[in-house]
Amino acid sequence: MQTILRIGTRGSPLALAQAHETQARLMAAHGLPAAAFEVVVISTSGDRIQDRPLSEAGGKGLFTKEIEEALLARRIDIAVHSSKDMPTQLPDGLELSAFLPREDARDAFVGRAAKTIADLPQGAKVGSSSLRRQALIRRMRPDLDVVMFRGNVQTRLRKLDEGVAAGTILAHAGLKRLGLDHVITDLMPLDIFPPAPGQGAICIESRIGDGDAGKMLVAIHDVPTGQALACERAFLAALDGSCRTPIAGHAVIEAELLSFAGLIISPDGTQSHTVELQGPARDAARIGAEAAGTVRAKAGEKFFDGWA
Repeated sequence: MQTILRIGTRGSPLALAQAHETQARLMAAHGLPAAAFEVVVISTSGDRIQDRPLSEAGGKGLFTKEIEEALLARRIDIAVHSSKDMPTQLPDGLELSAFLPREDARDAFVGRAAKTIADLPQGAKVGSSSLRRQALIRRMRPDLDVVMFRGNVQTRLRKLDEGVAAGTILAHAGLKRLGLDHVITDLMPLDIFPPAPGQGAICIESRIGDGDAGKMLVAIHDVPTGQALACERAFLAALDGSCRTPIAGHAVIEAELLSFAGLIISPDGTQSHTVELQGPARDAARIGAEAAGTVRAKAGEKFFDGWA
């Protein structure tokens, strides 16, 4: 059968699992066989750069640049991403056209020396490459030695086995999609360890005006997830959020009411400011932007000085 849709993705096990989940949903929605789809693996700068934090190498766009170039060059028809990896500004001609139903947005602790962060020995090493996770760990346990931990999920778990660190934080959603729930030793409560904007949600990027792809994607788009992400991404965009800024944000929708909780925290974990807002889900982007203005006013502009 002729290929109908080419799906672009990174090559990590998690990225491939997300691409195949997208394919399976499209197959079910349109009654198509697997042969109608081609999964195209694209190596990104974020995958290749492993020796330093993304904040030093260029930020979130490192995981999307090459895939978006393939999309614009029409070598692929859609791109599947982890929403939390997406910059708030997309290249001209591209849009986020669908979101799959969101998985659990919580972070998970995987411990070797202890089952929880609270039970770790004083001075123990905890690995993470996320500035948000690093800051939240330091807020909980200032005595811990937070070390940079790059690589895909399997690489990070191997580093734990090799004794590089006593524990690490990973997204619960990613571990579930990989069938690795069993490695989790503790789930972090949303109020104590709030997630990154977009965490747990798979998004699909396509070319603006590509009617063929759009007709296929509308059948698998989850409206509540799209509304929640519109709020979270607006919050991030208004704060100029990137891998250089420790920002958390999570929106929940129940009966058309959107509830949002956001946090900004200094990289050392010593200062933080929170915001909570509610409103109609149809006003998701406005609520996110308003929340950003509120928390920025609380913190003052000097709070952000020197973060980059």
